[in-house]
Amino acid sequence: MMAVGKAAHEIVLEVRRQFNVIPGLMEGTGEPDYKTCIAISTESALREMILPGSLAVVVPLVVGFVLGKEALAGLLVGTMSSGFLLAVMMANAGGAWDNAKKWIETGQYGGKGSDAHKAAVVGDTVGDPFKDTSGPSLNILIKLMTIVSLVFATSFGSGWLSF
Repeated sequence: MMAVGKAAHEIVLEVRRQFNVIPGLMEGTGEPDYKTCIAISTESALREMILPGSLAVVVPLVVGFVLGKEALAGLLVGTMSSGFLLAVMMANAGGAWDNAKKWIETGQYGGKGSDAHKAAVVGDTVGDPFKDTSGPSLNILIKLMTIVSLVFATSFGSGWLSF
């Protein structure tokens, strides 16, 4: 969620810069530089995934080698059960916020421009990253941790800290 906010902030700054620099952009006669905004989004996505991607690879290896295969199994069960529930919650909550905004825009609770609509727009601002990025990325995280564990499964013994 924070990565999406950072990228959005960088893009807003770039769009403002373009409005100030490119002649005729405000009037609709100038051509915006789309490639720069796409580059900002792509670079931000890659940069922000380094730490979570590294953790998804390193944590199963450390747990497997240090604590053993039984502890790794517990880690994976906990990751799958909590991660799956969190991903489903994020997808449903994000969709609900998105649908609430659309419903208000049909004229309910005062329609567009009302205080309810303004609140729904704020909710949708959180809901879109929930359902489009954060929720689905948890599924990928679970899959990556499981695959890393399976690839190295034969290397894990009882661990250095046997109980």
